[in-house]
Formats: sequence, C-alpha cells, structure tokens
Amino acid sequence: MAQAADLPGASPSPARRLLRRTGALLATAPLLATLPLLTGAYPADAAATGTSTVEVDVNSLSPNVPRDSDTIKITGTVTNKGHQTVTDAHVGLRVGVSYTSRSAIDTAARNSSGGAPDGTEVASKYAEKFAKLTPGVPQNFTLSVPVKALHLGADGVYELGVGLMGQTAAQQYQHTLGIQRTFLPWQPDGADTKTRTTVLWPLISRTALTAETGTGEQQTPVFDNDNLAEEIGPGGRLQQMLDLGRDLDVTWVVDPDLLASVDAMTEAYKVKGKDGSLTPGKHQAVAKEWLNKLQRAVRGQKVVTLPYADPDLASLAHSGTKVAGSLAHLKDATDAATPTVDTILHAKADTSYAWPAEGALDPDIVKVATSAGASKIIARSDTFRETGNLPYTPSAARPIGGGTTAVVADARLSTAFDGDMTRAENSTLAVQRFLAQSLALNRQTTRERHIVVAPQRMPSVSQAQALATAVHALQGGTWSRAQTLSAAASAKPDPGAATRVPSAHAYPSSLRRHELHRSAYTQIQDTQRGLETFMRVLTSPSRVVTPFGRAMDRELSTSWRGDAKTAREFRDGVSGYLSGLTEQVALIDKSEVKLSGRSATIPVSVQNNLWQDVDHLVLRLTSNNGTRLKIGGGPYQDQPVKIVSGHSQSVKFTTSAKATGPVIVRAQLFTEDGQPYGKAVAFKVDVTEITPTVMLVVAGGVLLLVLAGFRMYTQRKRAAAARDTAGPQDDTGTVQAAAPEPTAQVDVPKQAGDPTADTSAQSAAPSGTSERVER
Repeated sequence: MAQAADLPGASPSPARRLLRRTGALLATAPLLATLPLLTGAYPADAAATGTSTVEVDVNSLSPNVPRDSDTIKITGTVTNKGHQTVTDAHVGLRVGVSYTSRSAIDTAARNSSGGAPDGTEVASKYAEKFAKLTPGVPQNFTLSVPVKALHLGADGVYELGVGLMGQTAAQQYQHTLGIQRTFLPWQPDGADTKTRTTVLWPLISRTALTAETGTGEQQTPVFDNDNLAEEIGPGGRLQQMLDLGRDLDVTWVVDPDLLASVDAMTEAYKVKGKDGSLTPGKHQAVAKEWLNKLQRAVRGQKVVTLPYADPDLASLAHSGTKVAGSLAHLKDATDAATPTVDTILHAKADTSYAWPAEGALDPDIVKVATSAGASKIIARSDTFRETGNLPYTPSAARPIGGGTTAVVADARLSTAFDGDMTRAENSTLAVQRFLAQSLALNRQTTRERHIVVAPQRMPSVSQAQALATAVHALQGGTWSRAQTLSAAASAKPDPGAATRVPSAHAYPSSLRRHELHRSAYTQIQDTQRGLETFMRVLTSPSRVVTPFGRAMDRELSTSWRGDAKTAREFRDGVSGYLSGLTEQVALIDKSEVKLSGRSATIPVSVQNNLWQDVDHLVLRLTSNNGTRLKIGGGPYQDQPVKIVSGHSQSVKFTTSAKATGPVIVRAQLFTEDGQPYGKAVAFKVDVTEITPTVMLVVAGGVLLLVLAGFRMYTQRKRAAAARDTAGPQDDTGTVQAAAPEPTAQVDVPKQAGDPTADTSAQSAAPSGTSERVER
C-alpha cells in the first residue's frame, strides 16, 4: 500500500503526505536549530545551505503541454551558491504530487524552490552529471525525458521538479542540494467539456502626439518624442505584440489614439527635442509597414475599440465628476473611436466595452462607463469576490443591473505575466503556471464555462512573449477552445456567480493613489473654455478643433497612472500652445495720444499672425472718464473686426472732448457673444483746450502770409511788363527811351514788412554819384 502511494503519477493520500512532510521537518530540525550558532546572527553574506546550496534555474520546457509520444526537453543552469565545491553531482527530473485545486497551485508556486526534497526521480539514465560545481560558476544542463518514462497517471496538473544531487567535503554522501519546481499539465485526451477561453490582446501605448501642428499652411503633426517609432519598429513592444498576436486566436483591443498616431507618422511629421526645437520625423516606412500588418491581421474581424486615448474611467468617476464638463470629454472620445478605426483599419469597431484600470469597479465607475454608451464593462474576478461558495470558477458574464453586463476576467490567468519576465526562468515558470491554472479550472466541473483573460494594458516585450507562448500552448491543448469577447459577454450567466458591484470604500487604495486629481480636470476645463473662445473667431475652426479635442482626450488617458509629473507637463504643453495661438490675434500696443481740439480720431490696430482669417470679433474702445472724453458719443464704442491672415487692421474711433486733461482709454477685443478675447491695451489720451485768442492770433498770422505773397506776385508782374515795353537799342547798345506817356498816380498803402524802395517815387532830388537814371 505504501509503495503504491509512492508510484509516479499517483496522488499520495493526505495522511501519507502529512507523514512525509513531518518526517522531513523532523530530519531538518536539528540543522535549523544549530544554524544560528554556526553562522552567527545570519550574516548577509552567509553561504546557502541545504536544498538551497545550488540554485537550479529552469530556462525552458517543451512541449509545454505534452502528449504520450512526446519527449520533454528541459534546459537550464545550476549555480553553486555555497562555499564548498560540490562533487559527483547530477541533475535529474522528479515527478511529484498531482494538484487538485487552483489554490494548491498558488501555494506551490510560492514555494517553487528549496525546501524538503519531494517527488520521485526519473531513471538516472536521463540525468546530466557534473564532476564538480565550483562556487559561483553557473553551468548549463539539458534534460531530455520521454513522457512515458514519467509514468504519469490520471489527467491533472503534476509537480515537475528539477533537482541536483551531489556531495561536499562536509557531507560526503549523495543528498539534494538544489531543487526547482514547476508544473506539468497532463491531459493527453480531449476533455469531455472544454473551457471556452477569450484572450484579450491589447494594442495600447502611452500618448505621443501633441496638440501642435507645426508652422505653415500645412498642418504637420508634432510628436513629443520618438518613442512610438521605437515601439512599432523592429524588436519594439508593439511590433512584437502585432507579430505574436496575428498568429493567435485572440480578440484585439485597440486604442484609436494609437492608430491615429501611427497613421500620422506615415506622412511628414515633426519630433520635438528636449530644447523645444522641431526636427523632421524619419520613420514613415516603419509606420506604414506596421499599419499594413495590422490591417491584414484584423481583416474580417470585429475589433473591440476603447474610447479615444483610453480615458481613465476610475479617475473620472472619483475626481472628474466634481468638475463640470469633464464627462463630456468621455462622450467625445467614444464618438471619435468608430470613425478612426473604420478609416485606418477598415474594420468594424465595437465601442460597447469599457475597461477601467485593473478591472476594478465601484458604483461610480459603472455610472461613468455607461454614461458614454458602454453596455459591457471588462472587470476582474478579484473585484467580484465569490460569496456563494461555488466549487468552481463561474463564467465571465455577470448582469449588474440597468442592462449592463460585467465581463469578469479571471484574475489568476490575467495577472500571470505581471512580473519580471526578462529572466528566462521566470517566464518559463509563469507559462507553466498559467497552463496549470487553466487545466485545473477546466477540471473543476463538467459545466461549460466562458473564461476571459485580460492581461496588463501595455505588456513589455518579455511579458508579451511569455503570454503568447502560454496562449499558443493553451490553444493547442485539449481542454480549451478559443472564442471572441462578444461570445463570452453574451453567454448565459452562471446563476450562482456574484453580481454585486463592490462599494466605493472597497476600491483598492493602491489604484486610487495613481489617479488624476481634481486639479487636473480643472486645468483641462480651463483649456476647453479657452478653445471654445478661440474657435468663435476663426473662419476655419476645424483646423484647431480636431488637434486640440484629441489632445484633451489624451489628457484623460489611463496611461498617465503612476506618472503624474509627465501628465502635468503634457497638460501644460496643451494649454500653453493654445494660449500662444490665441495671442497671435492681438491688439498692438499704443503710446500716449495728444488731442488738440474738441474732436479727433483715434486709430487702434489689431494684428493677425495666424494662418487663417479671423472674423466675428468686436473691438471696444472705452474711456474711463466719459464726461471728459466721449468715444463715439458715449463712454465706449464697439466696431466689428475682420482681419486677413498675416495682416493687421487699423480701426478708427471718433472722439469728442468736453474738458482738458489726461484720460485713460482701454481697448479690448470681444467675441460677438460678448466673451473677452486676449489682453486689453490701455493708453493715455491728453486733451489740450483751444481758446478764441489763440485762434485770432493764428488767423492773423495766416492773413499776413497771404498778403505778403500777393505783394510779391504784383511786383513780379510789374517788372515783366516794364521789360516788354522797352524800346529798340542804338549802335552802342543803349536803349532808346520812348516818349513818356502821362500816367495816373496811384497810392498803394504801405504794409508792414514791405521792402524799402531804391528811390522815392517822382523824386526831384539829384541822383547820387554813379547812379544812372533814364527818362
């Protein structure tokens, strides 16, 4: 009987298992008791001892789900962590117990190395030997064992251990010095009832596209950095997700923002440097190739589409609803999803799903998710804790009221690859654990169930590769069949499954602390109001509506979790860029104006440096003293403004002064509905009084100038007339005088300033010396 209990493949009785473990504990108790005495107070650099003396790492195991005719191949490394050389060592394969529950698999995974030796070692001919293992020097091993040599019994999940036995100078006998345990799913024949398994394959990335569209008439997209090009390029995370996913039967879950960003990269685009400079993007070919591959991968399929930029539903529910207008962004993001997917992927978009972070729900999150039209919410089983003592894992679909269905993903399967998968031993153990949990789930009952696997939103390359390996093995196994998410959501719910949404108090604090705060939503709404004002004056508002609308969707993204600093910088960048554009339409500063009369005209100039015309603006000029200086007959005057792109316009206002002295005048642009636009410009107008005496003096001066001009004119005419009437000259050139004709004497009044005549008129006095007078 005892021998039968130890046969490979047989499940030891509970009493036998208890006896074995008790014996192992008693055998090691003296060593454990004396260990502190031998090593002092457990120094940090103490050498590993017992079954942890040699670290055994299993780097690969294939096939992951074997059949009778297969040969299991295991590769790995062994590293001596002790101070003494290990001699006469060998690595062998052990077959341990068969696990009958999912919780037992969890416990075994937590204790996957070290501890008491267990299981039965397979024939020594399949072991690999080592003459010695020097401390700190890793050595590789490969084990190839036919499945039939394992003597596996009934279907189930078996413990498979790789153990190293050897001896040291202190213990010169064969004993186990290192062991690593994993799981071997064993279901050679098809299960009577197969589990219908849905695997979500998310194509989601951090936001990369900014609200900027470069300078010039053409709207050139601007990226914050070149990270997206790296992700979709050779070896990148999204390139791996695409290449791995297209060979699997999965449900694609995409963020339309990712599609739009990659699509923007297929044409001319700019990349912002750390100093704010813009350089041309160079990855058009990579973007086109990635999109072409994705289009082929989803051809003929329905694509589950998240709202644009994957907004954080929990943050909206807990903080965003406290700021008026925030929920409108979720509706806009949902409405933008369908045309984006249809245009870029040419696939049918399914926008009926919402996916809160980590699948955690509370009533507020449900309200927010359904407010934008979602009827199905992807949740996770660690939110819906079963209280009905079901002996099995229920199907995913759970009606939660109001016509809404929670599609509850299995937490164990969904989080199997959350850890560090860069180390081969970690990914190998994670794959085997995933498969073991799936088989154990299937063996719980003969009821057909619909199970959903919702992995992390943005798996790393190593996580994606491990997940793909597990899904490939699962879909090639004998106990599961792939199906779509819509099939899982529409399946008949299990009547015994939990359907009550946990209260807000039960929402995990570890998730809440990474949410956007209320101040973030206040800033977003300030930007939205600024955008609405800016749009009112544009003749082509669509040029800014789309880039800024999508940018504000990105401000709500779930991808900002855990990176509040970058999220704030992105919001600042959007609002700052909008302010910069708004300031391109502005009043030109004006210096002091002097008015020297009762009425005058004051010009005010408006500049438009945008790449489109602006209209629907009103310029208001206001006097702060309407009694002293009126504008257009009152304290202020409004005039419409329309400015062509790249030009300025001068608007003239008539003014009238009632008294002298300085007056402050304020110019302000408004939209037609009365909203202030841009900054006001204030300047001083100095009014000077004009008296009647001053006016007479000025008039007299003008009259004198006119008379002096008339005098000069008459004198020139007289001189010309005299030349015309002169007689002919004699031989000597002397002009012969003509006979004088009687003339009338005319007295011309002498004016002040008239020049003194050379001689007096009709003077009888003798001429001066050398003066010749012709008569």
